[in-house]
Amino acid sequence: MPHTMSRMGDVLAGFHAAWEFESDSVLIRYERGIRTPKLFQALGERRVPLEAIAGVTLTRGKRGTVVLRVEPRPGADPLMEAAAGQLKESGDPYRLVLPAEREVLAEYYADELRTLLTGSGPADRFLVKPPEGPLSFKAYDGKATFDGRTVNFRWFWTGASSAKWKAGDQSFSVGELNGVEWRSPEVFEGHLRLLRRDETAGPASQADQDPAAVVFGLGYGPVHESLPFAAAVLAAVRTSSPVAAVPAPRRDPADIAERIRHLGELHQAGLVTDEEFSVKKAQLLAEL
Repeated sequence: MPHTMSRMGDVLAGFHAAWEFESDSVLIRYERGIRTPKLFQALGERRVPLEAIAGVTLTRGKRGTVVLRVEPRPGADPLMEAAAGQLKESGDPYRLVLPAEREVLAEYYADELRTLLTGSGPADRFLVKPPEGPLSFKAYDGKATFDGRTVNFRWFWTGASSAKWKAGDQSFSVGELNGVEWRSPEVFEGHLRLLRRDETAGPASQADQDPAAVVFGLGYGPVHESLPFAAAVLAAVRTSSPVAAVPAPRRDPADIAERIRHLGELHQAGLVTDEEFSVKKAQLLAEL
């Protein structure tokens, strides 16, 4: 009987991942070893429908390896859309690195995949499932959380700018958003910015001054935490419609008292005016 990919469960194992070829998709399972890139470990596994794949390549790699790669169609995967070409080659979740002696087998699967591909050009919707929530990560100036419907930014005393402290902790329903802007923490001025529907001219301020953004730093907002977060938010935004904002829950009185104390410190340091102090204090008290 000829060997074809219509037979479920064919597996090609490489370094850090194994690909299982099915009749309508490729299931990528990532290893959890200490040498496996942290992004792969965070993703766990991903099912890539064949309709989400634009092409397949097989090239020679480094130090006696070959690299099998599937090219996702533009707009098919929220993770790659959020990454916007900023991932390092070693962190590309669509690459499977294999020993050179498996080149013939890899070429076989590459040819089989090519014969099954039907999609081309940009996809009109996401075809690869986004990372599942709830998700959270620590940025340099605050903690970001996402429950599938609402993104929350809670500022840190030691990192947040006075502009963010004046604005207070932020909450955004996905219906208020138009997209996300993820700048890798591995480059200068890394950040995650939420793009709001009412921003027709685009954000005017730097990320460290924008209450709709959190900034990254050494050890803060790492790729394996902030990128899946950005992808999940982007996917939710694309499938949502504008909705009325949900009232924020009442805060812990001890938390409010601590924030008023910190606001007073900013006031005494001259970073907050008398009027700003009075207005923000009243806003905090109203949350009790």
